Amino acid sequence: MLITGTFIDEISHDIPHQNWGPAEWEKDFQYMKAAGINTVIMIRSGYRRFITYPSAYLIEKQGCYNPPVDLVKLFLDLSERYGMHFYFGLYDSGRYWDTGDLQHEIDTNRFVIDEVWKEYGHHKAFKGWYLSTEISRKTKGAIEAFHDLGKMCKDISGKLPVLISPWIDGKKAVMASSGTLTKEDAVSLKEHESEWDEIFHGIHDAVDAVAFQDGHIDYHELEQFFTVNKMLADKYHLQCWTNAESFDRDMPIKFLPIKFEKLKLKLDAAARAGYDKAITFEFSHFMSPQSAYPQAHHLYNRYQEYKKELLLK
Repeated sequence: MLITGTFIDEISHDIPHQNWGPAEWEKDFQYMKAAGINTVIMIRSGYRRFITYPSAYLIEKQGCYNPPVDLVKLFLDLSERYGMHFYFGLYDSGRYWDTGDLQHEIDTNRFVIDEVWKEYGHHKAFKGWYLSTEISRKTKGAIEAFHDLGKMCKDISGKLPVLISPWIDGKKAVMASSGTLTKEDAVSLKEHESEWDEIFHGIHDAVDAVAFQDGHIDYHELEQFFTVNKMLADKYHLQCWTNAESFDRDMPIKFLPIKFEKLKLKLDAAARAGYDKAITFEFSHFMSPQSAYPQAHHLYNRYQEYKKELLLK
């Protein structure tokens, strides 16, 4: 299983910002291309007051800061230049994380979706949407929110595909701000299957692909959960991708590039489960030769060796 897509986390909510400009971003797209990546997903177009494009709506109605660079245009231009598909991630107001109420995300993104499509929808590289709200289980209102947002995206864009990337509520599903690495109340395989059967039933006509985050369960659990994910995705005619996290959740320092052996374990498990595509969170911080983390430079080298070995087979 080779990684063919990556998130782009330019807002950098809980990982360090790298202060790249257009030249550094173009260099990173070149590295992505060399690694075999053909899909880039902007994980969110904004978080709270920081945004990636000069949105008149968000600046006026949400009090967002006017960004110095239009990153959506930059990423679309680079995607076209290097033959990649670009997925636009919706705006995250932060209110869901504060209140547990998803209605504000629906109400706000109704305007964002319309604004973005009018401004950027003509770009050839604009190939899909990403619903940036992350859930793990039967979150109150999640089915309705994902269905409504996915349908808005599809209706305005001629049914371009919609992606979600939930997490599995395993023992490593702790808040990034927490000092702990694990928790006791992890979801069972049976609960996971039952809950996601219900969620997929409610959203399958508004979502096209699901990329479960793979870092919240232990390595020996991967194959069981991956098999259930693929079975459910097939049942509801969804593409089953894996979000192969290239950062390590096992370390007390949050977050550092992952040990290559761990990344390989996860990719191999996805291959055995018959997944359709592997993407990562995320290349620029944790796998790029120009990352702020020197370990990422070496991970890139180890991954390229792995890719070469697989392609030779």
